Amino acid sequence: MKPVACLLFLNLCGAAWAQQPAAEPAAPRPAAAAPAGVGSGMDQVLKRVDDVLWFTRLGDIADVDKVEYTSLPPAHPKNPKAPGATNPIIIHAYTFIPKNLDRSKKQPLITFAHQGVHANFDTSDLHVMRELLEQGYSIIAPDYRGSTGYGEGFYELIDYGGREVDDVLMGTQWMLDTYSFLDPKRVGMMGWSHGGFITLMNIMEHPKTYAVAYAGVPVSDLVARMGYENESYRELYSAPYHIGKSVRDDIEEYRKRSPVNHVKTLETPLLIHANTNDEDVNYLEVEHLIQALKAEGKKFEYKVYEDAPGGHYFNRTDTKMARDSRAEVYKFLASYLHPAKPVQ
Repeated sequence: MKPVACLLFLNLCGAAWAQQPAAEPAAPRPAAAAPAGVGSGMDQVLKRVDDVLWFTRLGDIADVDKVEYTSLPPAHPKNPKAPGATNPIIIHAYTFIPKNLDRSKKQPLITFAHQGVHANFDTSDLHVMRELLEQGYSIIAPDYRGSTGYGEGFYELIDYGGREVDDVLMGTQWMLDTYSFLDPKRVGMMGWSHGGFITLMNIMEHPKTYAVAYAGVPVSDLVARMGYENESYRELYSAPYHIGKSVRDDIEEYRKRSPVNHVKTLETPLLIHANTNDEDVNYLEVEHLIQALKAEGKKFEYKVYEDAPGGHYFNRTDTKMARDSRAEVYKFLASYLHPAKPVQ
């Protein structure tokens, strides 16, 4: 998309938002309710604005698209007998294919899981996508159920550690079914934070699908996490549209949705990164995961950074240390996926 078209789009979005009728004063929302922007339309406007940047910033090296596919029905429909209540839900996903890719040969695929319990795939990850594309990877990045940018109804479809894992798996399969040049034996998965969590759950539940995986600062143990997070965070998980109960009321449900309790099923080569001064995913979670994997005798690789600058975002910034850390990730992935231009 050309810059003029981009500016026109942004102006139209702004004009459309300005013409929205004034909202009636809202009643106070419960702590676990969706944020005020979700459901008002603002989150959808911001999402569409950010979407434009993918095309303008990566269009020079990739064929960029935003696609839709169907996934499993809602896990807990409010009214199962209502028309369409149990229909498969529609998932939006971003696809990137290098412009200079040799499609006459089989090529590797990366499935990217975005961070954030309620967030979306946005251009904060643009530099990572460019680095992957320059190596010759095709990429799919789904906005799985619970993501922001699609209204309150989609936001409240979240099934933490449940069907959102299936949403990502089905995105991987959609990509393989759609592009015959992609090699089903050379599919990797990666993500940071909640995206690391989604990555771990995918490879542990579907070990035959992925040839390799990277989990950066991954959420790993929900029981421990509920212990060190604040009350408003815990209320989010116990909301009726979420897990629905507190960890005290249903500890087994939280264990079931924690990667640390599924380490026995790991078969996929895995690299884990953690940082001891992580202010979001406390190192104790990742430490517990590493200990559990070792106890099961699993073969995996990991690196713990000691008080690396940037905390939770230590290797997603633009510092030399961050770039070197990402290079470690790319070399690990390339040893299994063999892209056309691996990092040296």
